Amino acid sequence: MFIVHIADITMFYAPASGGVRTYLDAKHRRLALKPGIRHSLLIPGAHLSEQDGVYKVPAPALPFGKGYRFPLRLAPWRNVLHDLQPDLIEVGDPYLTAWAALDARRSLDVPVIGFYHSDLPLLVSNRMGPWFTPNVEAYVSKLYGNFDRVLAPSQVMADKLTGLGVKNVFVQPLGVDLHTFNPDARDPGLRAELGIDQDTRLLIFAGRGSKEKNLPVLLKCMKRLGERYHLLLVGSGMPANVPDNVTVVDGFQPAAQVARLMASADALLHGGDQETFGLVILEAMACAIPVVAVAAGAFTEIVHEQCGQLCTPNDPRAMAEAVRTLFDRDPVRLGAQARRHVEQHYAWDTVVDSLLGHYHAVLGTHSPMLAHG
Repeated sequence: MFIVHIADITMFYAPASGGVRTYLDAKHRRLALKPGIRHSLLIPGAHLSEQDGVYKVPAPALPFGKGYRFPLRLAPWRNVLHDLQPDLIEVGDPYLTAWAALDARRSLDVPVIGFYHSDLPLLVSNRMGPWFTPNVEAYVSKLYGNFDRVLAPSQVMADKLTGLGVKNVFVQPLGVDLHTFNPDARDPGLRAELGIDQDTRLLIFAGRGSKEKNLPVLLKCMKRLGERYHLLLVGSGMPANVPDNVTVVDGFQPAAQVARLMASADALLHGGDQETFGLVILEAMACAIPVVAVAAGAFTEIVHEQCGQLCTPNDPRAMAEAVRTLFDRDPVRLGAQARRHVEQHYAWDTVVDSLLGHYHAVLGTHSPMLAHG
């Protein structure tokens, strides 16, 4: 039987990491069920090991890096790729592992796909100022210009790459776990647990409390909304000083717990204006709750009018108005529509079948398995 061996390689994989790990884990599970496909996943670890097709490659831990490791040596990654002899390599970050994959391509003569998960020039600009932006853009242009095909999770990201002169860019949305994130995860006892009335309108934000999430906007919005509304902030790095109508669940939470909290809320609130995709929005919609988010980044692509409400970025007054409008529009009906929308467009099986189409195209194979998933 003809077997295609796909290898994913990334440093974006840590115990509490976000969208990239979610994507790779979901993909690894589903490709394992496909006949004629072998999938290997190369991620950083303390020492070389392998379990169920997941290869840990030695890389030092980042200080204060929340479990992330940063590869410094090309050779260990290249050597594992040489030993595995994959037919295709997908790169999940723009750092040393990407160059290791391109290095391995020369000797293995296999195509390499780059998945542009994060907006590197914007990240660097946020943390170090705009002076480095031209250099980082030149780096991204050079690196991603080397790949046989480039995937971006949203049109806004694809346009940025195209604007930097990168060719062969395709939009490939991520997916959501429809079984974990499900309206059945709802807990009718949550309001009592939070000490709020049953008729209080409960909003939720889940994710990291990093600067680009614009949490101060949410807090100012809640001050405007007053005691009829309550916000649940869930995740690591959350602010300590919050208004009385805000509850913080600080620290990384497992997916099932996030789903319980989401499905028990009335709507998701998100102020981030630089999102490359917005997986948390899909997770909320999968739990059958609508979304109030800002009209920026990838959100304009995934939040349709029948699923929620968009508002002006960085404007607490506009956000509070959008929340009130959402509740006037019947959030239960909007939530049901949101669930149907993600079922139709963002199921992981749909995403993986689409990925197989990209792999088929760069491999030039005509296997029905690869052509149709």
